[in-house]
Amino acid sequence: MTKLKDKIISAVSLGCDKNKVDLEKMLGRLAEYGFQITDDIQASDIVIVNTCAFIQPAQEEAIYNILEMERLKKLGVIEKIIVTGCFPERNYNSMKENFPDIDAFLHLRENDNICAVIEGLYGAQPSKPIKKFKRVITNSPSYAYLKIADGCNNACSYCTIPRIRGRYRSYEIDELVDEAKDLAERGVQELILVAQDTTRYGEDLYGENALIKLCDKLSKIKGIKWLRLHYAYPEKVTDELLEYISKNEKMCKYLDIPLQHIDDEILSSMRRRLGESETRALVDKIRSNYPEIDLRSTFIIGYPGESRRAFKKLCKFVSDTKFDYAGFFPYSKEPNTASFYMKNHLSRFTKNYRTKKINAIQHQIYNQIARSKIGSEIEVLVDYFDQSTGEFVGHSQKLSPTVDFGVRFVDNNSVSCNSFVKVKITDFDGCDFKGEII
Repeated sequence: MTKLKDKIISAVSLGCDKNKVDLEKMLGRLAEYGFQITDDIQASDIVIVNTCAFIQPAQEEAIYNILEMERLKKLGVIEKIIVTGCFPERNYNSMKENFPDIDAFLHLRENDNICAVIEGLYGAQPSKPIKKFKRVITNSPSYAYLKIADGCNNACSYCTIPRIRGRYRSYEIDELVDEAKDLAERGVQELILVAQDTTRYGEDLYGENALIKLCDKLSKIKGIKWLRLHYAYPEKVTDELLEYISKNEKMCKYLDIPLQHIDDEILSSMRRRLGESETRALVDKIRSNYPEIDLRSTFIIGYPGESRRAFKKLCKFVSDTKFDYAGFFPYSKEPNTASFYMKNHLSRFTKNYRTKKINAIQHQIYNQIARSKIGSEIEVLVDYFDQSTGEFVGHSQKLSPTVDFGVRFVDNNSVSCNSFVKVKITDFDGCDFKGEII
């Protein structure tokens, strides 16, 4: 047992923030067991590759990283490789054949048994399951993702998540509050609530929507200053929710709503619950009644049957709406989804061309909005110090970390990471805001 606990463990984290939370909990169990955790793969004995498999590019990234770990194992750099996450869940039957040097492939439900898995790999005596542990935070300690549910019931025609993750399952409020309190005690000041669909939270568990109730309880935790919502499905963005975000001072005035398209035929084929008129009405309502709330959205480009007319309509919608932040992704043809079997699939060239074109439209909007903020003063949560540039980097209520722009500024020893500072925006370089301490 002593020898086993001397093993050093590292991890490769791929995919979304929800996947990241799964890994952080695994690392927490391993740390409680007694393993040393490092971010240096070259210095580790065991490497966990936590994969994504949502679309083909994610699977390709997973394969690249698995092969790289196999190479390091053959060189004697590492001893054991464990692969978990969505990739083995989606391709479990073929994994052993395709990756013979991997020591263990885990189903998602086996993540909680990670310590027992490693014991088995080394022939160690089984120990008692670890129930109490502190999640390892792998990003800046100023913020943390709080995964409030797993799985999805929406059955969008292009999406693999229901097959990989199963049906929507909310986590108990008390369990989430306890996790949030622990994060706050360790210095986390912002909680980013994530799930495949945060806006359906609690309906499966309590028979009614409990998102606001959860946010109320999280708002009362000492040390938590900001709460942010990601992945709010449009049909569930109610007046009550918008009013709550607007009036609760701890709620970031920011909402991530994946709209995916604006054309009625495409939305219907995607099995989205709101059509064009309802989507436009929702966006107009937020812009008119809640102008303080910044909007982020995502769109799929080149979905089967997307005509030139439908794409032009989407371009005009994006141009007219002027989303504060938006992401555009070429449609990925995924086996075992409804859209996989549809006719009129577009060529890769067309999908990439259209994605490039609409990104250029949004890029102009980004620049206009960003430059309009030069001279304004904002509150910034400092995330880290960039030694390569000599700048502190942080984010504001209206800038979600890692997905939106950062705020960079130079300071002479009066600022520390994980603190709040007032910054005056002085410039925008196309990637980040530049500022100075007030």
